[in-house]
Amino acid sequence: MALKVEAKGGKVGIQWDDGSDYHDVTKIYVRGGLEGIQFIKFEYVKAGKKVIGPIHGASGRGFTETFEINNLEKEYLLSIEGYYNASTGVIQCLQFITNKKTYDPIGYNEGARFTLSASRSKIIGFHGFADKYLNSLGAYFIKIPSIQSAIEGAKTTGKGFDDGGDYDGIRKVYVTTDGSAIRHVRFDYDKAGQVETRERGAKTGTQHEFTVNHPYEYITSVEGTYAHTQPYNCVVLTSLTFKTSKGRASPAIGKVTGSKFKLERQGDAIVGFHGRVGSCIDGIGVYYAPLPPSPPPPEKLQGQGGDGGDSWDDGAFKNVKKIYVGQGDVGIAAVKFEYETYTSEVILAERHGKETLLGYEDEYITAVEGCHDKVIGSETGVITMLRFKTNKRNSPPFGLESAFSFILEKDGHKIVGFHGKASTLLHQIGVHVTAIA
Repeated sequence: MALKVEAKGGKVGIQWDDGSDYHDVTKIYVRGGLEGIQFIKFEYVKAGKKVIGPIHGASGRGFTETFEINNLEKEYLLSIEGYYNASTGVIQCLQFITNKKTYDPIGYNEGARFTLSASRSKIIGFHGFADKYLNSLGAYFIKIPSIQSAIEGAKTTGKGFDDGGDYDGIRKVYVTTDGSAIRHVRFDYDKAGQVETRERGAKTGTQHEFTVNHPYEYITSVEGTYAHTQPYNCVVLTSLTFKTSKGRASPAIGKVTGSKFKLERQGDAIVGFHGRVGSCIDGIGVYYAPLPPSPPPPEKLQGQGGDGGDSWDDGAFKNVKKIYVGQGDVGIAAVKFEYETYTSEVILAERHGKETLLGYEDEYITAVEGCHDKVIGSETGVITMLRFKTNKRNSPPFGLESAFSFILEKDGHKIVGFHGKASTLLHQIGVHVTAIA
């Protein structure tokens, strides 16, 4: 069954839906004009035959681009990035990304940015709204099946294990070795944003960990060695090394001895493991799936306030979980934050000041409002008031309003980190933002 991803842009005009009863998208026609994308039209493949869809929008003065996707060469549409006008809702720009290439954008990179994508999935259909322009665009996705590799190492000894290949990626790997063999493995998989753990073998020896910054990073290669080893008197894995899509590699875990192997496929990520296990890990294989396009990196918005104090920057994370505000006599004395990482770890800050703001599981910060001014005892401006807005509610103001107000936000984005300047008071605050999925 296809996954329907909500249309991005303005929900005005005539609603249209090409459906999801197709195997692939094979051709896309896009006409752009001065005020945005005028129309879009798709050709699909169904049961080996071409199906021509209707025009969505209207034709005017502008320029038309045609994008052909070579299904015969196993090319398929992975995602679409674009911009829409936050006031009118009209789509301003579209860029199509396949498993083979990233096509040049059509239109203007202005307005609110959006992405249509789904982990390990390809686009097979579209829906949206249109009138004299294309006002919004959504898509249907189906999962791309993973491919199972052969087992490296022992193929008959031990008991077979199979974690399957239906995961979106791997967040963390744990490997235990006793110096002679790999005794135990554990994999923290990501499935629809949740962690699922699978482990095999006897946890005897020294455990090593390798963390992957999913979804910005994927394991793409597993190298290792295997040998007939005493005292086990059978073929076992003796070492493992993991490499990622970002060019990082774990140290060689275990003793590099015996026959070497490498599990890797060009353009694919490793999304699951299988193999054989007894008192040690005797053999290992993987599941491959197409390497998805990385989400756009977070954007750093300029800090607001005065120039006093020392610069600080927490960096960017998956989400902000809690906020702590310390209020002084003349301004905000301090702020502290609790973040959630992409590996579901929580980075805790020391509690001080006001009550926390966030609480709902699916809540995130969309804007920070505040004031700054010069106050007695400070040569430069300080933050005197902060108020936080989320997708569900607004906080009360922390501090007092003053001469200069500001707002930190970007349409279609959420706040995932903070930076600024501070001394004994908070002089400046800025944010990191990322597009709302």
